[in-house]
Amino acid sequence: MKLNWHEIDRFLTGEAWSGSLIRKHTTELADVIGPRWGGSSQDRMTAEYISNQMKTAGLDRSEIEPFEIDTWNHGSVSITLPEDNDRIIASLPFLRCKPIDLVTPLLDVGHATVHEVEELRPRLNGAIVLASISPEPFTSIEPFTARISRLADAGASAIIAIEPKTGGRMEYANSDEWLNVGPQKDAIAVVKTSSEDGAYLRRVAPNEPLIRVSVDSKYFDSEAYNTVAELEGEVYPDHHLILAGHHDTVIGTAGGNDNTSGTIGVMETARTLSVLRDVLGIRPGISIRFATWSGEEQHLQGSRAYVSRHYAEDSPQRENKPLLNINLDELSTGHMKGIVLTFPHLRKFIQGQLDTMDDGLKCHVLSHMDAHSDHFPFVEQAIDAAITWRWRFWGRHEDANFHHETGDAANKLNVRELKEYVGQLARLLLRLSHVPPNDWPVNPVTISDVNRMIERDAGRSHPTFH
Repeated sequence: MKLNWHEIDRFLTGEAWSGSLIRKHTTELADVIGPRWGGSSQDRMTAEYISNQMKTAGLDRSEIEPFEIDTWNHGSVSITLPEDNDRIIASLPFLRCKPIDLVTPLLDVGHATVHEVEELRPRLNGAIVLASISPEPFTSIEPFTARISRLADAGASAIIAIEPKTGGRMEYANSDEWLNVGPQKDAIAVVKTSSEDGAYLRRVAPNEPLIRVSVDSKYFDSEAYNTVAELEGEVYPDHHLILAGHHDTVIGTAGGNDNTSGTIGVMETARTLSVLRDVLGIRPGISIRFATWSGEEQHLQGSRAYVSRHYAEDSPQRENKPLLNINLDELSTGHMKGIVLTFPHLRKFIQGQLDTMDDGLKCHVLSHMDAHSDHFPFVEQAIDAAITWRWRFWGRHEDANFHHETGDAANKLNVRELKEYVGQLARLLLRLSHVPPNDWPVNPVTISDVNRMIERDAGRSHPTFH
């Protein structure tokens, strides 16, 4: 069957715009359901809403896949100065921070570089330390996770981390390396303070005042929920592509950008391709799965559960692994500029498909292992995976610097650009689906190769972060 791509592109672009349900989904996910921490009741509500919407859109199947999540939550958190009339300092725990209630003199370790830690090492054991999240200027850039490990190895008991953002804003952050370390329950306690209160603590730190850090938190198991829907391929139904993004958010934020935008990107691309089938009778050639994951904010537990269940090295289903997984995360930080692959062998092939769209989109390849979103569990199994969201670190909107904080509300979702994403993703996926599986370049990368790449990059600063 010869496809009229001009007609298809015109239809998909028009449907992505004129038939859009973005406003409806934004209201339901960000305003009605709101914060959607993995393993919470809102997580289940979200999965049910997405699955029902996929059924309404006419997907060939739509299911919820529960999985057990190792989750965490916190109650009261405080930083106070007992000798300064119990002055209250702004505080927010790092995600999965262990419980702590400790009073010690405060030590300022600057940026926690090697020379700063070595200078104070004899006094660090058991101490609460103050450290800047921002790296030290004019030195080799180290991720804060590496500096946290240095302080823990030196014997510090807790870290007060100074938020780089100003104006009292604070966002949840992570204290451990995601590339080769899973959820930790015994890591050093890290609590963030605001830029302004951090500056105050830095002014009084030379006097080594007593400081108290208190975190009421707990770890527990819960049930979380992935969603998976599918448009069955007309020619190659036993092969599939995956378009996916996480639907969970951090505690206390509706996640307009992170990741209501990516969730709706998955839903709307599925709906648009479903309408194409219904109106023009054009189906994908290869099956396309549309998935949303829970637990991304807790070490990618949802996508990892799905990959382990369906594509693990010893799984009988591994031979039916996807030809490509495209991950959507934080789509409201900038317009779509292209696709970024983890492995290079598909670069020319994908670029060829992008060129037929004539939108100026480019295909690039990451120079490092990136474990900071849900493409990575696929990568770990040597499955081809791509991202769009890491483009937020290049050419991002100045007003898009909202992430793990309360301010990442519904109004941070860029409706116009999300419509563009949906139209472009639908056009790309349909093109890819009509390339016979045997014509796709063979993936030469093995799981052993991936493990060596992970070891190479663990603990290094990612180029996308600077």
